[in-house]
Amino acid sequence: MTIHLELRERIERRFACELARPLELKQDALIVQLRNDVLIELRFAARDEYIINWRWGDAELRIDTAPVHVDLETYPNHLHDADGTLREDPVTRPGQEIWSNVEAAIEALLADPLLQARAQRA
Repeated sequence: MTIHLELRERIERRFACELARPLELKQDALIVQLRNDVLIELRFAARDEYIINWRWGDAELRIDTAPVHVDLETYPNHLHDADGTLREDPVTRPGQEIWSNVEAAIEALLADPLLQARAQRA
């Protein structure tokens, strides 16, 4: 929970103008609603153990670090995209500080909620 408390403070400072409503702290998650209608659920157990799940309209996507897709270049990080395809994580990086990955994810989702431009570059 301490991780989520710290993230809440940093997100509120860095992205204040991009938030649609106050952040919601759950027992094991932080809920972030952006002004572009992206709803993000952040679940961090540790620096390299997390799930970033988001919805935008009918689309639901997720980045997570479950160590099961060893064939991906970004292992253990991977993305479950809007059509259910599993692919390399174009946003977060293994070994990065938690805040760096969260900030990168929010910036990416503000610019491109479905991460389509990043998929084309990969």
